[in-house]
Amino acid sequence: MVASVCERLDTPHSTLRIEWAVKPDSGVQERARTERYRLLGRWASERGLEAIVTAHHLDDQAETLVMRLNRGSGARGLAAMRSLAVVPGSDLPLVRPLLGWRRLELEEVCRTAGIEPVDDSSNRDEQFERVRIRRGLAEAEWLDPEAIARSAAHLASADSALDWAAEREWQSQVTRCGKAIFYQPAAPTEIRRRIVARCIAALASEGQGEVVRGRELDRLVDSLSDGATATLRGVLCSGGDKWRFAPAPPRNS
Repeated sequence: MVASVCERLDTPHSTLRIEWAVKPDSGVQERARTERYRLLGRWASERGLEAIVTAHHLDDQAETLVMRLNRGSGARGLAAMRSLAVVPGSDLPLVRPLLGWRRLELEEVCRTAGIEPVDDSSNRDEQFERVRIRRGLAEAEWLDPEAIARSAAHLASADSALDWAAEREWQSQVTRCGKAIFYQPAAPTEIRRRIVARCIAALASEGQGEVVRGRELDRLVDSLSDGATATLRGVLCSGGDKWRFAPAPPRNS
C-alpha cells in the first residue's frame, strides 16, 4: 500500500524485508521491532541520511506507558517514547513528530488527503500484549490517554534529571585502572543502577548493544550492595566498599 502511494506521489521508496531463519515462538512484536530498526538504520546509513522519522502517536505513547507499568518498569522505562531519540543499534537520530496527535486525528488527516488508512489485522490479534492493552484502554472510559501521555512526558523529564545526576556521580566516584572500572557508591539506588549499567556497557563482551534488563540489573546491584560477586555480559562485578568491574576470565570449553 505504501509503495503504491509513493509511486502515485512520485516519491522514492524501498521495501525492506525481515528474513527469519526461524520464526520466534515468543516476543514476536518486540523482536520484529528490533529487526525493523536494524534494517532501517543500515538502509539510512548506507545512503548518508541524517535521521529516521516515525509516525508514533499519542495513543501509542499511552499504550507504551501502561505496558511498562504492567511490567514494573523503572523511571527510564516509564518515560516511554521520546520525541527525539536514537535509532536502536545505530547512531542515527530517531524523530517522532506526531506524539501529540491522536490516532483518530491522523486517520482523518489521511482521509482528507485522499488516502485510506490501513487497518493491520495484527492490531486486533489479542495474542499480542499491546493489543490487549489497547482494548483495555478503550474500554476504560475513566482513563484519559492524553493525561497518560502527559505523565510519560513528565517522567521523561525526570529521567533526564536522573541522567544528569548519574553523570555527576560518574565524574566524582568512578575511576579506571587498565581494563578495570572502580566505583565508590555514594548515591541513591537509582543512580547506582545507572552507573552499573554504564560500566557493563563499557566492558561487555557478550550482548553488546543490548540494553541490560531491569530485573537483571536490580539483581546485580543487590548482589554488589551485599558485597557479593557476579558476572553479567562477560563482565566480572565485585561488591564491597568499592565496586570493581573487569572483563571476566575466558570460560573453559
